[in-house]
Amino acid sequence: MKINILHAGYCTAPEHLAISGGRWKTIHFPAMFALLQHPTFGSMLFDTGYSYRFFDETKKLPIRLYRWMTPVTLHEEDLLVNQLVTFGIRPQDVSHVFISHFHADHVGSLQDLSWSRFIYMPHAFSYLRNLPPAEDMKYAFLRGLIPTDFDSRSHEVDMTKSILLPEEYAPFKTGYDLLGDKSIIGVELPGHALGQMGLFVREESGKLFFFVADAAWLKQAIMENRPPHKIADLLFPDPEAYRETLGNLHSYHLTHPDTIVIPSHCDETIRDLEKHSH
Repeated sequence: MKINILHAGYCTAPEHLAISGGRWKTIHFPAMFALLQHPTFGSMLFDTGYSYRFFDETKKLPIRLYRWMTPVTLHEEDLLVNQLVTFGIRPQDVSHVFISHFHADHVGSLQDLSWSRFIYMPHAFSYLRNLPPAEDMKYAFLRGLIPTDFDSRSHEVDMTKSILLPEEYAPFKTGYDLLGDKSIIGVELPGHALGQMGLFVREESGKLFFFVADAAWLKQAIMENRPPHKIADLLFPDPEAYRETLGNLHSYHLTHPDTIVIPSHCDETIRDLEKHSH
C-alpha cells in the first residue's frame, strides 16, 4: 500500500485549547486526509478535509457560530478533487472512504465522491442522523455535507466481527479487519466524537501508520499525555473516555516509537509527512 498524507484547508484556534498548558497563540489546524493506494482495491481515502460546501452550510445562524469559533481557510488548489488530480486520480476512481467521524472538517468532500463506498462505525452516524437540526451545532455536524444516496453506499463496520489484535498493537486489544486482508485495521477511539474510528495501515515499505483522527489534536499531546484545556470538554460527548483514549495513545507511542502516529490536525506532523507525499 502506498500512503500519501495531504490536507484540504485549515482552521485556526488558540493552542491552549488543544493542549493543557499551551500558549495563547493562535495556531493552524490542518484538515488532514490520506490517500491510500491498495494493490487490489485501488485508490481509497481516510476522511476528506473541508470543501467549499462548509461555507454554504454555515451561512445562517446559529450554525454560523461554528464558522466564527474556528475560522476556516480553504484555497482552490487545496480541494480534495484538485489534489487527487495531481496523482492522476479522478473522484470516481476512489473505491472506499474510511470516515473517522462525521465532523464537518472530516466529511466536507463526500459529495464529490459519487462512486465510493463509505466505511464507518455504525454509532458514528446513527445518532446524528436523527438529531433535530437545532442540535447540529452542538455536534459539529452539517447534514448538508452528507450525499443524498449515502445509505445505499454505506458499509457500516460490523461490530460483531472484531478481531483480537496481536501484542504489537497493545494497549489496543480489539480491532476490525476493514478490507478482509488485514491491510487496514480499524480501532475505536472513543471520547472526542461518537464512534470515532482510527486506522492502522501498513505501507509498502513495511512502516506502520496509525491515523488517530481527533483523539488528540497535537502530536505533543500524545507524547506527553497532555489533554486539551478543560473548556474543550464541552465539545466532547465523553470527556472521561477522551482522557482514557489519550492515555492509551500515550502508552502506545512509548512502546512503539517507530509507528507513525498521525493526529488529523497536527500542523507539524502533517507538514513533515506532506513533504514526502508529492
